[in-house]
Amino acid sequence: MMPAMSSVKLFAKSLAVLLFSLTLINPAAGAVVPRSGSKSCGNDTAGPKPNPRRFGFLLPRAFDVIDVFGPLDILQALSRQTHLDMVLLSRTLDPVTTQPGSAAMNKFNSSFFPTVVPTHTFADAPPIDVLVVPGGAAARSPDLGPEIAYIQKVFPSLQYLITICTGAGIAAQSGVLDGHRATTNKAAWGTVTPMGPKVKWVSPARWVEDGKVWTSSGVTAGLDLTFEFVKQKYDNGSAIAEMIAGSTEHVIIKDWRDDPFSAKFNVPPSN
Repeated sequence: MMPAMSSVKLFAKSLAVLLFSLTLINPAAGAVVPRSGSKSCGNDTAGPKPNPRRFGFLLPRAFDVIDVFGPLDILQALSRQTHLDMVLLSRTLDPVTTQPGSAAMNKFNSSFFPTVVPTHTFADAPPIDVLVVPGGAAARSPDLGPEIAYIQKVFPSLQYLITICTGAGIAAQSGVLDGHRATTNKAAWGTVTPMGPKVKWVSPARWVEDGKVWTSSGVTAGLDLTFEFVKQKYDNGSAIAEMIAGSTEHVIIKDWRDDPFSAKFNVPPSN
């Protein structure tokens, strides 16, 4: 009886060693949690992702609030899943107001314009991977020289340039969108597209991805662009984007061509 018991114990030990060896070959056999950098979401493509870390937000006077804080809120949630750095860029370190510089754009003399304190100036800005350019009344300003010069200077070193709404007009004036497919707010199509005569303006489009250039249509389209950016550029990005969208109760528009505003504002199909 004793030899039989010894054989059972020996068999059990051998089986345990075999199972442990299998987990080294196939982590799924041992329910091993994927390490950082591996892919666990079926919607994510294979291979390493760029994982941009340093985001700069351009703050021209009279920028649209959601153009900045919509994408920023999504990226802030992402920063709880991976390390990110944020840079708020302006001409000086003085608070930047969202109030238009032109009295004609504030005919009721309202005071409903928040201010944002920059972290860096264009002169002392640290290296960044992504630059986000917002629109709003800022895009119609005749005084954008420093902003345009900064975009021209930093563009070659960026991994990605993102424009929100009429921010495409600001970027277009710098020349960096020349030859690229891009889109913008359809309600402002007739005003913005002449700012970039060499840009391949796309309609209908909620957002457009063209290499390192990402552009979105009207204000809230920047949310869907940012969710798509998270999906494509970060490990487990699809799962993270869905988690953030769920917590904010936002239904992501996943089709970049889903753009009813082109028809609404009589913008013909192009590019």
